[in-house]
Amino acid sequence: MSQRRGGTMRHIVSLGGGHGLFQTLRADRLCDPETITAIVTVADDGGSSGRIRRELQMIPPGDLRMALAALAGDSEEDQMWARALQHRFGGHGALAGHAVGNLLISGLEEVLGSTQEALDTVARLTGSRGRVLPMCLQPLDIEADVAGLDEDPRIMRPVRGQVAVASTPGSVRRVRLLPEEPAANPEAQRAIEEADVVTLGPGSWFSSVIPHLLVPGIVEALNRTSARKIVVLNLSAEPGETQGFSSERHLHMLSQHAPALRVDRILIDAYSIPTRGERAHVERATARLGATVEFADVEAVAEGRRTNRHDPAKLAAALRSLAKAY
Repeated sequence: MSQRRGGTMRHIVSLGGGHGLFQTLRADRLCDPETITAIVTVADDGGSSGRIRRELQMIPPGDLRMALAALAGDSEEDQMWARALQHRFGGHGALAGHAVGNLLISGLEEVLGSTQEALDTVARLTGSRGRVLPMCLQPLDIEADVAGLDEDPRIMRPVRGQVAVASTPGSVRRVRLLPEEPAANPEAQRAIEEADVVTLGPGSWFSSVIPHLLVPGIVEALNRTSARKIVVLNLSAEPGETQGFSSERHLHMLSQHAPALRVDRILIDAYSIPTRGERAHVERATARLGATVEFADVEAVAEGRRTNRHDPAKLAAALRSLAKAY
Protein backbone atom coordinates (compact mmCIF):
# COMPACT_ATOMS: atom_id res chain seq x y z
CA MET A 1 0.00 0.00 0.00
CA SER A 2 1.29 3.47 -0.85
CA GLN A 3 1.87 6.05 1.86
CA ARG A 4 -0.30 9.11 1.45
CA ARG A 5 1.72 12.14 0.33
CA GLY A 6 0.21 15.61 0.33
CA GLY A 7 -0.73 16.75 -3.16
CA THR A 8 1.06 13.97 -5.02
CA MET A 9 -0.44 12.55 -8.22
CA ARG A 10 2.40 10.31 -9.33
CA HIS A 11 0.16 7.25 -9.74
CA ILE A 12 -3.43 7.74 -10.96
CA VAL A 13 -5.87 4.85 -11.33
CA SER A 14 -9.23 5.37 -13.05
CA LEU A 15 -12.10 2.87 -12.96
CA GLY A 16 -14.94 2.88 -15.46
CA GLY A 17 -15.73 2.07 -19.06
CA GLY A 18 -16.82 3.55 -22.35
CA HIS A 19 -16.90 7.26 -23.14
CA GLY A 20 -16.88 8.34 -19.49
CA LEU A 21 -13.58 6.59 -18.83
CA PHE A 22 -12.20 7.93 -22.12
CA GLN A 23 -12.73 11.53 -20.95
CA THR A 24 -11.33 10.80 -17.49
CA LEU A 25 -8.16 9.29 -18.95
CA ARG A 26 -7.68 12.38 -21.11
CA ALA A 27 -7.93 14.46 -17.92
CA ASP A 28 -5.49 12.14 -16.13
CA ARG A 29 -2.91 12.79 -18.83
CA LEU A 30 -3.13 16.55 -18.27
CA CYS A 31 -2.25 15.97 -14.60
CA ASP A 32 1.14 14.68 -15.88
CA PRO A 33 1.54 11.72 -13.51
CA GLU A 34 4.32 9.15 -13.72
CA THR A 35 1.81 6.36 -14.35
CA ILE A 36 -1.85 6.07 -15.33
CA THR A 37 -3.77 2.82 -15.00
CA ALA A 38 -7.22 2.28 -16.47
CA ILE A 39 -9.31 -0.47 -14.86
CA VAL A 40 -12.11 -1.39 -17.24
CA THR A 41 -15.44 -3.22 -17.03
CA VAL A 42 -15.81 -6.46 -19.01
CA ALA A 43 -19.57 -6.99 -19.41
CA ASP A 44 -20.24 -5.43 -22.84
CA ASP A 45 -22.44 -7.67 -24.99
CA GLY A 46 -23.33 -5.36 -27.87
CA GLY A 47 -21.95 -4.47 -31.28
CA SER A 48 -18.47 -5.55 -32.30
CA SER A 49 -17.49 -6.47 -28.73
CA GLY A 50 -20.54 -8.67 -28.31
CA ARG A 51 -19.87 -10.48 -31.56
CA ILE A 52 -16.26 -11.17 -30.62
CA ARG A 53 -17.28 -12.26 -27.15
CA ARG A 54 -19.84 -14.75 -28.48
CA GLU A 55 -17.75 -16.09 -31.36
CA LEU A 56 -14.36 -16.30 -29.65
CA GLN A 57 -15.34 -16.65 -25.96
CA MET A 58 -13.09 -13.71 -25.07
CA ILE A 59 -13.33 -10.73 -22.77
CA PRO A 60 -15.20 -8.05 -24.78
CA PRO A 61 -12.49 -5.72 -26.09
CA GLY A 62 -14.42 -2.50 -26.87
CA ASP A 63 -14.02 -0.58 -23.61
CA LEU A 64 -10.41 -1.78 -23.32
CA ARG A 65 -9.76 -0.47 -26.85
CA MET A 66 -11.24 2.95 -26.03
CA ALA A 67 -9.01 3.24 -22.97
CA LEU A 68 -5.94 2.39 -25.05
CA ALA A 69 -6.92 5.03 -27.60
CA ALA A 70 -7.32 7.64 -24.85
CA LEU A 71 -3.84 6.86 -23.51
CA ALA A 72 -2.03 6.78 -26.88
CA GLY A 73 1.10 8.92 -27.10
CA ASP A 74 1.30 12.38 -28.65
CA SER A 75 3.51 11.69 -31.67
CA GLU A 76 2.03 11.69 -35.15
CA GLU A 77 2.54 7.92 -35.42
CA ASP A 78 0.99 7.26 -31.99
CA GLN A 79 -2.07 9.28 -32.89
CA MET A 80 -2.35 7.48 -36.24
CA TRP A 81 -2.53 4.21 -34.30
CA ALA A 82 -5.12 5.69 -31.94
CA ARG A 83 -7.31 6.62 -34.93
CA ALA A 84 -6.78 3.15 -36.41
CA LEU A 85 -7.87 1.47 -33.16
CA GLN A 86 -11.13 3.43 -33.22
CA HIS A 87 -11.81 2.99 -36.95
CA ARG A 88 -14.85 0.85 -37.79
CA PHE A 89 -15.32 -1.07 -41.02
CA GLY A 90 -18.28 -0.04 -43.13
CA GLY A 91 -20.27 -1.98 -45.68
CA HIS A 92 -22.53 -4.96 -45.14
CA GLY A 93 -20.13 -7.89 -44.97
CA ALA A 94 -18.72 -9.95 -42.11
CA LEU A 95 -16.44 -7.11 -40.96
CA ALA A 96 -19.10 -4.39 -41.00
CA GLY A 97 -19.23 -2.59 -37.67
CA HIS A 98 -16.09 -4.15 -36.24
CA ALA A 99 -13.52 -1.73 -34.77
CA VAL A 100 -9.96 -2.36 -35.94
CA GLY A 101 -8.73 -2.24 -32.36
CA ASN A 102 -11.19 -4.91 -31.26
CA LEU A 103 -9.88 -7.28 -33.92
CA LEU A 104 -6.26 -6.41 -33.13
CA ILE A 105 -6.66 -7.07 -29.40
CA SER A 106 -8.53 -10.33 -30.07
CA GLY A 107 -5.97 -11.54 -32.61
CA LEU A 108 -3.06 -10.76 -30.29
CA GLU A 109 -4.82 -12.56 -27.45
CA GLU A 110 -5.00 -15.71 -29.57
CA VAL A 111 -1.35 -15.38 -30.63
CA LEU A 112 0.03 -14.52 -27.18
CA GLY A 113 -2.38 -16.55 -25.07
CA SER A 114 -3.12 -13.69 -22.67
CA THR A 115 -5.51 -10.75 -22.67
CA GLN A 116 -3.07 -8.67 -20.64
CA GLU A 117 -0.14 -9.39 -22.94
CA ALA A 118 -2.32 -8.38 -25.88
CA LEU A 119 -3.27 -5.09 -24.20
CA ASP A 120 0.32 -4.34 -23.21
CA THR A 121 1.48 -5.06 -26.77
CA VAL A 122 -1.04 -2.60 -28.21
CA ALA A 123 0.01 -0.09 -25.55
CA ARG A 124 3.62 -0.29 -26.74
CA LEU A 125 2.47 0.03 -30.35
CA THR A 126 0.59 3.25 -29.55
CA GLY A 127 3.25 4.77 -27.27
CA SER A 128 0.73 4.61 -24.44
CA ARG A 129 0.94 7.00 -21.49
CA GLY A 130 -0.42 4.28 -19.22
CA ARG A 131 -1.63 0.72 -18.79
CA VAL A 132 -5.07 -0.81 -19.35
CA LEU A 133 -6.30 -3.64 -17.10
CA PRO A 134 -9.60 -5.55 -17.21
CA MET A 135 -11.28 -5.53 -13.78
CA CYS A 136 -11.78 -9.31 -14.03
CA LEU A 137 -10.10 -11.95 -16.17
CA GLN A 138 -13.36 -13.41 -17.43
CA PRO A 139 -16.29 -11.96 -19.39
CA LEU A 140 -19.23 -11.05 -17.15
CA ASP A 141 -22.94 -10.44 -17.62
CA ILE A 142 -25.07 -7.73 -16.03
CA GLU A 143 -28.57 -8.53 -14.83
CA ALA A 144 -30.93 -5.88 -13.48
CA ASP A 145 -34.16 -5.85 -11.52
CA VAL A 146 -36.40 -3.45 -13.46
CA ALA A 147 -39.74 -1.96 -12.44
CA GLY A 148 -42.28 -0.42 -14.77
CA LEU A 149 -42.34 -3.14 -17.41
CA ASP A 150 -45.80 -4.34 -16.30
CA GLU A 151 -49.06 -2.58 -15.61
CA ASP A 152 -48.36 -3.04 -11.90
CA PRO A 153 -45.36 -0.76 -11.15
CA ARG A 154 -44.52 -2.83 -8.06
CA ILE A 155 -43.59 -5.86 -10.15
CA MET A 156 -39.91 -6.17 -11.00
CA ARG A 157 -38.61 -8.16 -13.92
CA PRO A 158 -35.04 -9.36 -14.53
CA VAL A 159 -33.35 -7.83 -17.58
CA ARG A 160 -30.09 -9.42 -18.65
CA GLY A 161 -27.25 -7.98 -20.70
CA GLN A 162 -25.49 -4.62 -20.71
CA VAL A 163 -27.25 -3.37 -23.84
CA ALA A 164 -30.67 -4.43 -22.57
CA VAL A 165 -30.09 -2.81 -19.17
CA ALA A 166 -28.80 0.42 -20.72
CA SER A 167 -31.82 0.72 -23.02
CA THR A 168 -34.63 -0.56 -20.81
CA PRO A 169 -37.79 1.61 -20.78
CA GLY A 170 -38.33 0.61 -17.15
CA SER A 171 -36.67 1.83 -13.97
CA VAL A 172 -33.55 -0.05 -12.86
CA ARG A 173 -33.65 -0.76 -9.13
CA ARG A 174 -30.65 -3.01 -8.68
CA VAL A 175 -27.99 -4.76 -10.76
CA ARG A 176 -25.81 -7.81 -10.21
CA LEU A 177 -23.00 -9.55 -12.05
CA LEU A 178 -23.18 -13.08 -13.40
CA PRO A 179 -21.36 -15.02 -12.15
CA GLU A 180 -21.88 -13.24 -8.83
CA GLU A 181 -18.90 -12.02 -6.79
CA PRO A 182 -16.29 -12.75 -9.48
CA ALA A 183 -12.59 -12.73 -8.67
CA ALA A 184 -10.86 -9.40 -9.22
CA ASN A 185 -7.88 -9.10 -11.53
CA PRO A 186 -4.92 -9.22 -9.07
CA GLU A 187 -3.06 -6.60 -11.10
CA ALA A 188 -6.04 -4.26 -10.83
CA GLN A 189 -6.11 -4.72 -7.05
CA ARG A 190 -2.38 -4.01 -6.82
CA ALA A 191 -2.67 -0.88 -8.95
CA ILE A 192 -5.44 0.49 -6.69
CA GLU A 193 -3.44 -0.23 -3.54
CA GLU A 194 -0.33 1.51 -4.91
CA ALA A 195 -2.14 4.57 -6.30
CA ASP A 196 -2.00 8.16 -5.08
CA VAL A 197 -5.36 9.06 -6.64
CA VAL A 198 -8.20 6.72 -7.66
CA THR A 199 -11.21 7.92 -9.67
CA LEU A 200 -14.54 6.15 -10.22
CA GLY A 201 -16.87 7.46 -12.92
CA PRO A 202 -18.31 9.20 -14.80
CA GLY A 203 -20.08 6.80 -17.12
CA SER A 204 -23.16 4.66 -17.54
CA TRP A 205 -23.98 4.19 -13.86
CA PHE A 206 -25.30 0.63 -13.94
CA SER A 207 -23.11 -0.75 -16.73
CA SER A 208 -19.76 1.05 -16.40
CA VAL A 209 -19.50 2.36 -12.81
CA ILE A 210 -21.40 0.14 -10.36
CA PRO A 211 -20.06 -3.16 -11.84
CA HIS A 212 -16.67 -2.37 -10.30
CA LEU A 213 -18.34 -2.27 -6.89
CA LEU A 214 -19.88 -5.73 -7.41
CA VAL A 215 -16.41 -7.32 -7.47
CA PRO A 216 -15.50 -7.88 -3.80
CA GLY A 217 -11.76 -7.74 -4.44
CA ILE A 218 -12.07 -4.31 -6.06
CA VAL A 219 -14.02 -2.88 -3.11
CA GLU A 220 -11.53 -4.42 -0.67
CA ALA A 221 -8.63 -2.81 -2.57
CA LEU A 222 -10.45 0.54 -2.59
CA ASN A 223 -10.93 0.37 1.17
CA ARG A 224 -7.30 -0.71 1.78
CA THR A 225 -5.60 1.90 -0.37
CA SER A 226 -4.31 5.16 1.10
CA ALA A 227 -5.02 6.90 -2.24
CA ARG A 228 -7.34 9.85 -2.54
CA LYS A 229 -10.60 8.24 -3.78
CA ILE A 230 -12.74 10.51 -5.93
CA VAL A 231 -16.14 9.69 -7.43
CA VAL A 232 -16.82 11.82 -10.53
CA LEU A 233 -20.57 12.16 -10.86
CA ASN A 234 -22.34 12.22 -14.22
CA LEU A 235 -23.45 15.59 -15.52
CA SER A 236 -27.05 14.39 -15.91
CA ALA A 237 -29.21 11.28 -15.88
CA GLU A 238 -28.97 9.09 -18.95
CA PRO A 239 -31.94 8.05 -21.09
CA GLY A 240 -32.76 4.46 -20.24
CA GLU A 241 -30.97 3.09 -17.21
CA THR A 242 -30.92 6.26 -15.04
CA GLN A 243 -33.79 8.21 -16.58
CA GLY A 244 -35.13 10.63 -13.97
CA PHE A 245 -32.34 10.01 -11.46
CA SER A 246 -31.20 12.94 -9.34
CA SER A 247 -27.57 13.30 -8.29
CA GLU A 248 -28.65 12.20 -4.82
CA ARG A 249 -30.13 8.97 -6.22
CA HIS A 250 -26.94 8.23 -8.16
CA LEU A 251 -25.08 8.34 -4.84
CA HIS A 252 -27.71 6.23 -3.06
CA MET A 253 -27.16 3.57 -5.72
CA LEU A 254 -23.44 3.44 -4.91
CA SER A 255 -24.22 2.98 -1.20
CA GLN A 256 -26.89 0.39 -1.93
CA HIS A 257 -24.65 -1.76 -4.12
CA ALA A 258 -21.48 -1.39 -2.01
CA PRO A 259 -22.44 -0.57 1.59
CA ALA A 260 -18.85 -1.11 2.75
CA LEU A 261 -17.39 1.37 0.27
CA ARG A 262 -15.73 4.50 1.66
CA VAL A 263 -14.43 7.32 -0.53
CA ASP A 264 -12.99 10.79 0.09
CA ARG A 265 -14.63 13.19 -2.35
CA ILE A 266 -17.64 13.34 -4.66
CA LEU A 267 -16.91 15.69 -7.57
CA ILE A 268 -20.04 17.28 -9.05
CA ASP A 269 -20.40 19.87 -11.76
CA ALA A 270 -21.34 23.16 -10.14
CA TYR A 271 -23.95 23.99 -12.78
CA SER A 272 -25.78 20.65 -12.57
CA ILE A 273 -27.10 21.31 -9.03
CA PRO A 274 -27.84 25.04 -8.77
CA THR A 275 -30.09 25.22 -5.70
CA ARG A 276 -29.06 25.16 -2.06
CA GLY A 277 -31.77 22.61 -1.19
CA GLU A 278 -30.62 20.11 -3.81
CA ARG A 279 -27.03 20.51 -2.66
CA ALA A 280 -28.04 19.78 0.93
CA HIS A 281 -29.65 16.49 -0.17
CA VAL A 282 -26.50 15.55 -2.09
CA GLU A 283 -24.28 16.37 0.87
CA ARG A 284 -26.29 14.01 3.07
CA ALA A 285 -25.99 11.21 0.51
CA THR A 286 -22.27 11.92 0.21
CA ALA A 287 -21.80 11.56 3.96
CA ARG A 288 -23.09 7.97 3.79
CA LEU A 289 -20.02 7.15 1.70
CA GLY A 290 -17.74 8.78 4.28
CA ALA A 291 -17.01 11.57 1.83
CA THR A 292 -17.43 15.29 1.30
CA VAL A 293 -18.71 16.92 -1.85
CA GLU A 294 -16.79 19.26 -4.13
CA PHE A 295 -18.58 21.43 -6.69
CA ALA A 296 -16.56 22.58 -9.70
CA ASP A 297 -17.18 23.64 -13.30
CA VAL A 298 -16.20 20.50 -15.24
CA GLU A 299 -18.58 20.50 -18.23
CA ALA A 300 -17.32 21.12 -21.75
CA VAL A 301 -18.75 24.14 -23.60
CA ALA A 302 -18.87 24.38 -27.39
CA GLU A 303 -19.99 27.52 -29.22
CA GLY A 304 -21.32 28.92 -25.98
CA ARG A 305 -23.44 25.87 -25.21
CA ARG A 306 -22.93 23.25 -22.53
CA THR A 307 -22.38 19.80 -24.05
CA ASN A 308 -23.17 17.24 -21.33
CA ARG A 309 -19.57 16.01 -21.64
CA HIS A 310 -16.77 16.46 -19.15
CA ASP A 311 -14.05 18.84 -20.27
CA PRO A 312 -10.69 17.09 -19.77
CA ALA A 313 -8.85 20.33 -18.90
CA LYS A 314 -11.48 21.40 -16.35
CA LEU A 315 -11.65 17.91 -14.88
CA ALA A 316 -7.85 17.76 -14.60
CA ALA A 317 -7.83 21.10 -12.75
CA ALA A 318 -10.48 19.81 -10.33
CA LEU A 319 -8.56 16.58 -9.71
CA ARG A 320 -5.34 18.49 -9.05
CA SER A 321 -7.16 20.75 -6.60
CA LEU A 322 -8.59 17.77 -4.72
CA ALA A 323 -5.20 16.06 -4.60
CA LYS A 324 -3.68 19.16 -3.02
CA ALA A 325 -6.26 19.00 -0.24
CA TYR A 326 -4.20 16.37 1.58
